Amino acid sequence: MARVKGAMMTRKRRNKTLKLAKGYFGAKSKHFKMAKQAVMKSGQYAYIGRKQKKRDFRSLWITRISAACKLNGMNYSTFMNGINKAGITLNRKMLSEIAITDPAGFTAIAEKAKAALN
Repeated sequence: MARVKGAMMTRKRRNKTLKLAKGYFGAKSKHFKMAKQAVMKSGQYAYIGRKQKKRDFRSLWITRISAACKLNGMNYSTFMNGINKAGITLNRKMLSEIAITDPAGFTAIAEKAKAALN
């Protein structure tokens, strides 16, 4: 029987990596060895970035809620404590959206939070 060397699969694998490295600077987009290293590193950065995005958005929402709370005469921690005691189950993303788009609605939520603390 004839020996199978696997050149086609090797070429496919290399082309897949080079396709992922398209647009990279210099030899990183042309030479397989450098492209492989660059693609591996960019994959790590992408994975880390997906986690950081969640952190960044949460801190943004908290900052927005905090600013809206200060307009209603309370700080963020007492507000969150108040809405938990009042049984309001809105997450931080929705609270920040309400604070931006409907300040009167946020004021009503803040009043309920204040009432629940007393």
